[in-house]
Amino acid sequence: MKHLLSIDDLTADTATELLDEAERFQQALLGREVKKLPTLRGRTVMTVFYENSTRTRVSFEVAGKWMSADVINVSASGSSVAKGESLRDTALTLRAAGADALIVRHPASGAAQQIARWTNDGGESGVNGPAVVNAGDGMHEHPTQALLDALTLRQRLGSVAGRRVVIVGDILHSRVARSNALLLSMLGAEVVLVAPPTLLPTGVEQWPVTVSHSLDAELPGADAVLMLRVQAERMNGGFFPSTREYSIGYGLNERRAGLLADHTVVLHPGPMLRGMEISSAVADAPRTAVLQQVNNGVHVRMAVLFRLLAGGQEAGL
Repeated sequence: MKHLLSIDDLTADTATELLDEAERFQQALLGREVKKLPTLRGRTVMTVFYENSTRTRVSFEVAGKWMSADVINVSASGSSVAKGESLRDTALTLRAAGADALIVRHPASGAAQQIARWTNDGGESGVNGPAVVNAGDGMHEHPTQALLDALTLRQRLGSVAGRRVVIVGDILHSRVARSNALLLSMLGAEVVLVAPPTLLPTGVEQWPVTVSHSLDAELPGADAVLMLRVQAERMNGGFFPSTREYSIGYGLNERRAGLLADHTVVLHPGPMLRGMEISSAVADAPRTAVLQQVNNGVHVRMAVLFRLLAGGQEAGL
């Protein structure tokens, strides 16, 4: 595996191996006063973010540093992008500067894939370019988020296969929803999308999912509920009457949480809009695994970088 741009880059076996590897990293770091492994010493990882991020950017940075890589953060506002530099020129500059891996977030779908093409054409030296990881491209995909969600479900429920996962909210604008639907179904889960018709993408019937418009009807049979943020920054026009109406129809509040089985886990990729798609009481409840997702995100991203840059070798753990 040279890049991780989409869930299509994975097989069920490869995804499971990454989850296993993430747990091995988790165990290897337990009890260490200094959380450092020599795994990627001498490697240079660059995060290239054209959109704001807290969890994804920090977890990739921590993952690289815990494996002794040199991590450099590049943001659009603090780079020559602000002066008008093209995406291609930025990518080629970072390749020339010595990047072994580029972690890319961009508002345009397909941006990470395009960077992988530009930086791996051999270049002037004829040397193949850096590994590229898609950290979220527009409304397309976010594969490492899906992996960390799968790991969280596996830890909470014992397995992903055979579980019923309900994904709720702004499916239309969510790269998280798409990646989770593809990965979780690949791993044997039944995936149900719940959203108003206006927040479902064209062609959703081709996804490996079922679709519902009634949240109350789907909650009692759910093993996991993944709540999505309403992405107002991607909306141009009225997709629902008001935030209050949206919350009434599709928000996870205390009453709705009472419909869930005792074992059901609640996930959210963050940031949470408390009071809209999820109430504070539910967000802070023991069944909600938001902070476990963040912790797992570091180890999943360690596993991904390890696989891409070191070939998944056992040495160094």
